Formats: sequence, C-alpha cells, structure tokens
Amino acid sequence: MGLFSLKVESLHQLFVKELRDLYDAENQITEALPEMIESASASELKEALEEHLEVTKEHVERLDRIFGLLQYKASRSTCKGIKGIISEGSELVSGKGDPSIIDAGIIAVAQKVEHYEIAAYGTVRTYAELLGKREIAQLLQETLEEEKDADTVLSSIARSVNVEAKAA
Repeated sequence: MGLFSLKVESLHQLFVKELRDLYDAENQITEALPEMIESASASELKEALEEHLEVTKEHVERLDRIFGLLQYKASRSTCKGIKGIISEGSELVSGKGDPSIIDAGIIAVAQKVEHYEIAAYGTVRTYAELLGKREIAQLLQETLEEEKDADTVLSSIARSVNVEAKAA
C-alpha cells in the first residue's frame, strides 16, 4: 500500500508515519551494516562503517526518545526505500570480484542510504518545526547533521577507493 492510498488527515499523522518509516530504516541499516563491514577490504572504509554502525544505534535510541516525547510506542512501518537499497547492497557484497571494486560498490550503496536519510530527516525535522515540536526538531537536526557527516566521510574515502577500482 503506497502513501497515496493511505488516509492521512493531518500533518501530525504524516509526521508520525514518516518517523515510523525512519525507525524501520535505521533498524534495517543496523542489521545490514555488519555484512557490509565484513565485506569491505579497505581499512578506512571498514572503520567508517563500524563507526557509523554505532552512530546508527544512537539514531535508533534518539527515535525511541522522540516517540516517548510524542507519547507514542516506538513502532516500525516498513521502509521500502531502504529495503530496496539494502537488497542491492546484499547482492553486491555476496558476489565475487576485485576487492577495490566491491569497496567502491559498498560506498555507492552506503551513500544511497545516506542520501535517503538526509532527505527523510530533513523532511521530518521541518514537520516537527511546523508542528511546534522544538525539542524533537532539535533531536532530528542532530541526526540530520550526523547523516551529512557520514556522507562526507564516504565521499572522502571514495576518492581513493574509486581510483583503485579503476586500476583493477
């Protein structure tokens, strides 16, 4: 069932729906990152993914806190976007190939995830602001900044990994 087949009667309902989507996304990412870490060969990439796994666990905790502030039980609504990106990544890491090319693919998948999250967190942060939920908006902004930082780190690592992949 798509968004437009749902009956959403208020910005608040849409806000909560999107938070549940993000909650699922962060949990899916937490489950998928260990496989990506194991498949990565560049030490700098492994370290960045390991660090992001810990940060992602903090994002889940932050969303738990946000649901508490809203007086809702934290629950997941399947995030089909992240599910698809992770599925692509799983195909890549389960395949065979030159390690530098696999690393370049892992970075591509990880950046797709980051870009999805940047868009989603920016949106829910704006909804929180419009709904007058300043504390929640601030918490979402923290996560948004961390997602942007992760994307910057991945871009930096990609500069060397992609050169190695090209030479393979």
